[in-house]
Amino acid sequence: MPALPAPDYPVDVRARLEADAKEVIARYPGARSALLPLLHLVQAEEGHVTRTGIRFCAELLDLTTAEVTAVSTFYSMYRRKASGDYQVGVCTNTLCAVMGGDAIFEDLKEHLGVGNGETTEDGAVTLEHIECNAACDFAPVVMVNWEFFDNQTPQSARQLVDDLRAGRSVAPTRGAPLCTFKETARMLAGFPDERPGAVAATGGAGPASLIGLRLAKGEAVPGRGADHVIAPRATADSAADTTGGEPPSGHPAQEPPAEHPSSHDAPQQTSASDEQHPAGPAAEEGE
Repeated sequence: MPALPAPDYPVDVRARLEADAKEVIARYPGARSALLPLLHLVQAEEGHVTRTGIRFCAELLDLTTAEVTAVSTFYSMYRRKASGDYQVGVCTNTLCAVMGGDAIFEDLKEHLGVGNGETTEDGAVTLEHIECNAACDFAPVVMVNWEFFDNQTPQSARQLVDDLRAGRSVAPTRGAPLCTFKETARMLAGFPDERPGAVAATGGAGPASLIGLRLAKGEAVPGRGADHVIAPRATADSAADTTGGEPPSGHPAQEPPAEHPSSHDAPQQTSASDEQHPAGPAAEEGE
């Protein structure tokens, strides 16, 4: 049988959420664009997106509950069932996996007695495997409520979840101090972190992740000689310059290419440009 309409929030909760929701909706030119932050807002209230939360979002944005459900079930950051105060995610993508992420995940499943997406009996920890968190130079990485815990081992990960369950203070490797999942969800809804010093405690990418950016800017990389600096790619005219300018690659010993700075950028033969092997009517953009 179809489920009955979802119950509404208590009057006082509804009034508080409506005030917050109107603040969020006012940030967007179209009300329905506020759906993603509103889903975080209702998740901050109950710890996951409930049928009541879906009804609330639908009513305020003039959407159907089916439309809201479609969005809330598409994104993995929206929880579909009650979960723990701390979402412990173990990265099992390629680099973290080979550096020990798979071993950490298997060890935590056994240590906590839960499977992927399941919560410990005390309601403290929900364990899940997650995809790349753009912290490969700190692999293997574990995240708790989206805060980084870098260079983990099975032993350190076990200590981490034990501390969380015991209520002991836990500090991320970098970034803001740890808070509960509900508090994190409210920040994701677009409300400021009002804890003293939390905003100033930022965490950026590591040195290995930033090397490509530094090279692209023509900066020297620590520990490398100047011959490893990659200058911005030169044009064909500058590549043919014989006045002693730096080759396009930036490496003093490397001669500039004879025809083109990069084979990846060289014009490729296509059916539209090869008159001897046409594939059909030439499109306007291929002429």
